Amino acid sequence: MKLVKGIIQIIVLILFSMLGDLLAKKLHIHLPGSIIGFFIVFILLILKIIQIEWLEIGASFLLANLLLLFVPSAVGIVQYEHLMESEGLRILFVIAISTVLVMTVTGFITDRLTRKKEERQTTRSC
Repeated sequence: MKLVKGIIQIIVLILFSMLGDLLAKKLHIHLPGSIIGFFIVFILLILKIIQIEWLEIGASFLLANLLLLFVPSAVGIVQYEHLMESEGLRILFVIAISTVLVMTVTGFITDRLTRKKEERQTTRSC
Protein backbone atom coordinates (compact mmCIF):
# COMPACT_ATOMS: atom_id res chain seq x y z
CA MET A 1 0.00 0.00 0.00
CA LYS A 2 2.88 2.36 0.85
CA LEU A 3 4.41 1.73 -2.60
CA VAL A 4 1.16 2.60 -4.38
CA LYS A 5 0.75 5.69 -2.21
CA GLY A 6 4.32 6.79 -3.03
CA ILE A 7 3.79 6.27 -6.77
CA ILE A 8 0.58 8.31 -6.69
CA GLN A 9 2.36 11.08 -4.78
CA ILE A 10 5.20 11.15 -7.32
CA ILE A 11 2.63 11.38 -10.12
CA VAL A 12 0.98 14.31 -8.32
CA LEU A 13 4.35 16.05 -8.02
CA ILE A 14 5.01 15.45 -11.73
CA LEU A 15 1.57 16.92 -12.52
CA PHE A 16 2.48 20.05 -10.56
CA SER A 17 5.69 20.28 -12.57
CA MET A 18 3.73 19.91 -15.80
CA LEU A 19 1.29 22.60 -14.63
CA GLY A 20 4.29 24.85 -14.01
CA ASP A 21 5.57 24.12 -17.55
CA LEU A 22 2.17 25.01 -18.98
CA LEU A 23 1.99 28.26 -17.01
CA ALA A 24 5.55 29.20 -18.02
CA LYS A 25 4.71 28.73 -21.70
CA LYS A 26 1.29 30.41 -21.62
CA LEU A 27 2.36 33.36 -19.48
CA HIS A 28 5.81 33.67 -21.10
CA ILE A 29 7.56 33.37 -17.73
CA HIS A 30 11.30 32.83 -18.02
CA LEU A 31 11.51 30.28 -15.23
CA PRO A 32 11.62 26.50 -15.48
CA GLY A 33 8.19 24.95 -15.10
CA SER A 34 9.41 22.70 -12.33
CA ILE A 35 10.30 25.76 -10.23
CA ILE A 36 6.87 27.28 -10.85
CA GLY A 37 5.28 23.95 -9.91
CA PHE A 38 7.40 23.88 -6.75
CA PHE A 39 6.12 27.34 -5.79
CA ILE A 40 2.53 26.25 -6.43
CA VAL A 41 2.99 23.26 -4.09
CA PHE A 42 4.70 25.51 -1.53
CA ILE A 43 1.86 28.06 -1.59
CA LEU A 44 -0.76 25.31 -1.34
CA LEU A 45 1.07 23.88 1.67
CA ILE A 46 1.32 27.29 3.36
CA LEU A 47 -2.39 27.95 2.76
CA LYS A 48 -3.11 24.45 4.13
CA ILE A 49 -5.03 23.56 0.97
CA ILE A 50 -2.92 20.41 0.76
CA GLN A 51 -1.27 18.62 3.65
CA ILE A 52 2.36 17.54 3.68
CA GLU A 53 1.30 13.96 4.40
CA TRP A 54 -0.32 13.86 0.96
CA LEU A 55 3.11 14.21 -0.71
CA GLU A 56 5.57 13.10 1.95
CA ILE A 57 6.33 9.53 0.81
CA GLY A 58 6.81 10.48 -2.86
CA ALA A 59 8.86 13.58 -2.04
CA SER A 60 11.07 11.62 0.37
CA PHE A 61 11.72 8.99 -2.30
CA LEU A 62 12.64 11.65 -4.88
CA LEU A 63 14.95 13.41 -2.42
CA ALA A 64 16.62 10.14 -1.46
CA ASN A 65 17.34 9.39 -5.13
CA LEU A 66 18.06 12.95 -6.22
CA LEU A 67 21.65 12.20 -7.15
CA LEU A 68 20.49 9.73 -9.80
CA LEU A 69 18.47 12.50 -11.46
CA PHE A 70 21.68 14.46 -12.07
CA VAL A 71 23.62 11.63 -13.73
CA PRO A 72 22.49 12.53 -17.30
CA SER A 73 23.65 16.14 -16.93
CA ALA A 74 26.96 15.05 -15.41
CA VAL A 75 27.56 12.61 -18.26
CA GLY A 76 26.65 15.35 -20.76
CA ILE A 77 29.61 17.44 -19.59
CA VAL A 78 31.90 15.00 -21.39
CA GLN A 79 30.65 16.46 -24.68
CA TYR A 80 32.13 19.86 -23.80
CA GLU A 81 35.79 18.97 -23.36
CA HIS A 82 36.95 22.24 -24.98
CA LEU A 83 34.83 24.25 -22.55
CA MET A 84 36.20 22.33 -19.58
CA GLU A 85 39.78 22.95 -20.76
CA SER A 86 39.29 26.70 -21.10
CA GLU A 87 36.80 27.43 -18.29
CA GLY A 88 37.11 24.36 -16.06
CA LEU A 89 38.70 26.14 -13.09
CA ARG A 90 36.08 28.89 -13.14
CA ILE A 91 33.30 26.32 -13.33
CA LEU A 92 34.79 24.35 -10.42
CA PHE A 93 35.13 27.57 -8.40
CA VAL A 94 31.47 28.46 -8.98
CA ILE A 95 30.39 24.92 -8.07
CA ALA A 96 32.47 25.00 -4.88
CA ILE A 97 31.19 28.43 -3.79
CA SER A 98 27.55 27.57 -4.55
CA THR A 99 27.87 24.24 -2.70
CA VAL A 100 29.28 25.97 0.38
CA LEU A 101 26.53 28.60 0.24
CA VAL A 102 23.77 26.01 -0.10
CA MET A 103 25.20 23.93 2.74
CA THR A 104 25.57 27.00 4.98
CA VAL A 105 22.06 28.30 4.34
CA THR A 106 20.57 24.82 4.72
CA GLY A 107 22.40 24.31 8.01
CA PHE A 108 21.32 27.73 9.29
CA ILE A 109 17.66 27.16 8.38
CA THR A 110 17.67 23.64 9.81
CA ASP A 111 19.21 24.91 13.04
CA ARG A 112 16.60 27.67 13.35
CA LEU A 113 13.70 25.31 12.63
CA THR A 114 15.02 22.74 15.10
CA ARG A 115 15.34 25.36 17.82
CA LYS A 116 11.79 26.62 17.19
CA LYS A 117 10.45 23.08 17.30
CA GLU A 118 12.28 22.41 20.58
CA GLU A 119 10.96 25.69 22.04
CA ARG A 120 7.39 24.72 21.12
CA GLN A 121 7.82 21.29 22.67
CA THR A 122 9.20 22.70 25.91
CA THR A 123 6.37 25.27 26.18
CA ARG A 124 3.77 22.55 25.56
CA SER A 125 5.20 20.27 28.22
CA CYS A 126 5.27 23.04 30.86
